Amino acid sequence: MFTQNDIRQIEGRGSSVRQVEQQIATLSKGFPWMKIVGPATPERGILVLSEKSAQECVDYYRSARVDGRCKFVPASGAASRMFKDMFAGLHALEEGKPLPAPAARLVEHIREFAFYDAGVFAPGDEAKDILEKLLTDKGLGYGAKPKGVLRFHRYADEIRTAIAEHLVEAATYMKDEDDLCHLTITISPEHRPLFEAAISEVREKFEARYGVRYDIRFQVQDPATDTIAVDPRNKPFRKGDGSLLFRPAGHGALIYNLNQVEEELVSIKNIDNVSAEKLLPVTARYKEILLGSALMVRDQIFQYLDELEADPSVACCNEIEDYLDRVLCIQLPLARSREERVEMLREKLNRPVRVCGMVRNEGEPGGGPYIIAGKDGCTSLQILESVQINPEDPGAKGAMARATHFNPVDLVCCLRNYKGERFDLTKYVDPDAGFISSKSFEGRELKALELPGLWNGAMSNWNTVFVEVPVETFNPVKTVLDLLRDAHKQA
Repeated sequence: MFTQNDIRQIEGRGSSVRQVEQQIATLSKGFPWMKIVGPATPERGILVLSEKSAQECVDYYRSARVDGRCKFVPASGAASRMFKDMFAGLHALEEGKPLPAPAARLVEHIREFAFYDAGVFAPGDEAKDILEKLLTDKGLGYGAKPKGVLRFHRYADEIRTAIAEHLVEAATYMKDEDDLCHLTITISPEHRPLFEAAISEVREKFEARYGVRYDIRFQVQDPATDTIAVDPRNKPFRKGDGSLLFRPAGHGALIYNLNQVEEELVSIKNIDNVSAEKLLPVTARYKEILLGSALMVRDQIFQYLDELEADPSVACCNEIEDYLDRVLCIQLPLARSREERVEMLREKLNRPVRVCGMVRNEGEPGGGPYIIAGKDGCTSLQILESVQINPEDPGAKGAMARATHFNPVDLVCCLRNYKGERFDLTKYVDPDAGFISSKSFEGRELKALELPGLWNGAMSNWNTVFVEVPVETFNPVKTVLDLLRDAHKQA
């Protein structure tokens, strides 16, 4: 199947022929459907905290001892999809066709965007001028830049990029006892100068304004995590020069980046999910609620593991099983002996912890929270994308219809075990929870393999809690027109 040139190309990327053959086999046979027990809802699976309980979480976070805290921001990739409709509008004008509605709306409201103040637009600009200056090197070149460095928000005395807003958030809820804010930002290597410039523009100003210091680390996705593409017949896809085509394997590859984070407590939030500062109080409060919830779960699990190391009684095992069922929605199969029961409880408890904010479903995009039955006979809480759910299964379709919440990618993670050791996060991935997507390259169709998603299969074997958060905390910028929403206007 592979030539000597292929083998050199594969090994030069840090991969192996065996891994690539396994990827092709997966692309050929597909992934198994998730076995859904039901949607996670406030009745079972999603915690809806009272005001008193929420404040207890905030207080717990502020007083807890942790071995470092870090804000993890996935920010790789260009913003080309954010401007898809604008590119379509520019192409329509170049072909003499009418301007499509999305692009017409941008042109009509161009003065309302923060990037209008960049000094490249003029009052007499026609629609074609505006789109060219926005998208191409004739102006801002936003069509090829990453979202993190785009001007998102206008204030009375400054303009902020998306990454600048993440620095403000970090200063609000992620600084440590030394007023140090650690951030790990995943980027594409070619975008590093742009991020460094955007951060240097505000760093000293923000450090003085918010009384913090920033420790910012950039990470890139390892090319060894890229996966091979195949053609519709499941044969290796070859580019025009005959070489194999490898593609980034989706956000699931970020588990390797997260595994490099040294801090114990990590907050994860996508680069485009930031709002104007007027919503920062509610954003910060609910992030602290999630942080406190995660630490409460961590400390309870640590206590139970300490008890299991002693001489656990039947009452102790019963209490742990009740906790697993009530809080984590984990139901265990019957054990054949006391020793097997204790070992089963220890194995289920001694895992990384994640607490995920969940928003009431109001039609926004995003995966959903479900209770599933795993291959080991246990149930668990999982975040599933629609492509993981069998559309021909009436039970699965019914579960989707009854779902009440969606995943805004607002997570808090605890990455140390009860002995203070770092978990190897790669050991808690479900390899059967990946995705196969249809793409194209040079006008030809291909099938692409995405690794189990960071907050899907890559965290499948973590201990998970879902907590309801208000929709005000979810303000993603998926298209440029989202910046016209009220959440992205300061006034």
